Amino acid sequence: MSYVADLHIHSRYSRACSPQLNIPNLVEWAKYKGINVLGTGDFLHPLWLAELKKDLTEDGSGFLTQDGSEIKFVLTVEIASMYSQNGRGRRVHNLIFMPDFASAQVFQKSLLVRRATLGSDGRPIVGIPSKELLRLALEASDKAIFVPSHAWTPWFGIFGSESGYDSLEECFEDLTQYIYGVETGLSSDPAMNWRIKELDNRSIVSFSDAHSLPNLGRESTVFEGEFTYDGFWRAIAKPSVIPANAGIQLTGSSSELDPRLRGDDKVVGTIEFYPEEGKYHYTGHRNCNVKYTPDDTKLKGTICPVCKRGLTVGVMERVEKIAGRSNEELGTRNEEGIIKSTKYPNRPGYRMLVPLHQVIAEAFGNAPTSQRVLNEYKKLVTTLGGEIKVLTKISIDEIAKISGERIAEGVDRVRGGNLVIDPGYDGVYGVVKIWNHGEKTMEEEKREAPQLGLFD
Repeated sequence: MSYVADLHIHSRYSRACSPQLNIPNLVEWAKYKGINVLGTGDFLHPLWLAELKKDLTEDGSGFLTQDGSEIKFVLTVEIASMYSQNGRGRRVHNLIFMPDFASAQVFQKSLLVRRATLGSDGRPIVGIPSKELLRLALEASDKAIFVPSHAWTPWFGIFGSESGYDSLEECFEDLTQYIYGVETGLSSDPAMNWRIKELDNRSIVSFSDAHSLPNLGRESTVFEGEFTYDGFWRAIAKPSVIPANAGIQLTGSSSELDPRLRGDDKVVGTIEFYPEEGKYHYTGHRNCNVKYTPDDTKLKGTICPVCKRGLTVGVMERVEKIAGRSNEELGTRNEEGIIKSTKYPNRPGYRMLVPLHQVIAEAFGNAPTSQRVLNEYKKLVTTLGGEIKVLTKISIDEIAKISGERIAEGVDRVRGGNLVIDPGYDGVYGVVKIWNHGEKTMEEEKREAPQLGLFD
């Protein structure tokens, strides 16, 4: 079967996150979005872990479930690792998935032994190197999944310009084979990652990094195969084809890693936020109002012309620096909304989407957080079967019947990629708009329509 998963989210115990992030609300919003499997986020936080154990049960599949709900959960956590290696400061965020509460608690105890502070933030900051975190995760369970998160973010991505590494091997050394994939993050898409030869035999996954309920699913990954944790593990790990007896001694492992990874489980594709809307797509300085494309930096360099300090190097610039192949070598093309590589056809494709509440907000001329937008959003997704389905499959005529021509037109523009895009840089979110400046919103059209008299 196919299923949609968003496995990088946070709880209300993480800083700058909504207090509404609890299990009942996550279940409700997963249904609105059309998500089948959610990460729990933050399982290392003692209070959140206790809440997870109270609200969720292990259903025998390796997934967790709330009683009576079809929405499944996977135990997940993001860890901020800050340390020094080979004389350089390193700052890397990593995602870790565990198959059960027992493994999660073993991992939690191993960090507490190393005096990690786990109760102050759902996304803990530790001084433990990424490689050591990977080893501890694998010792907790041989089915642990360890994925460098938002891999290109300048300050905390494994490939980020400020985080310290130019490759996975530089970071993880002899354990690199256990890195089964990387997360694109909001500022990159799969095609940008396809340019990195080190990722040729690794899964490219995308998740939302949601800090609030409406942001769930803004990026997600579509899997196919057995609807269990083992099936999900095989889908991510399969491209790596891990050899048996690869050299690591795993204490507490229940079985030897299977090099065959039998089964038809696989990553089918991803749903992507426009990377230009991310905060670090281009190089620049927000305080100096300087924004450079990679072509600009070739001509002008990476020193700010205003303050004379180094610019914050964006994701596109970073990709250009360490990529092993060009965009032209990928041969990307859009096949009915799905972007694929003609040169690497086995790579799962991806769709670029704009969140539905943003489409509705623009159509109405209201803020995305307004009650009117929320009401229309809920009406549309509950009637037509979830946000992802509305954005990708439901006919435009059906959408128009429920929510009107303007919203239907907005969805049609998203499907066709007919958008206005202004890339982000140096911590400033980019702008992706449905309509050009000057095009009338629904409200403006209503105000300008002739007002007919009672007997006209």
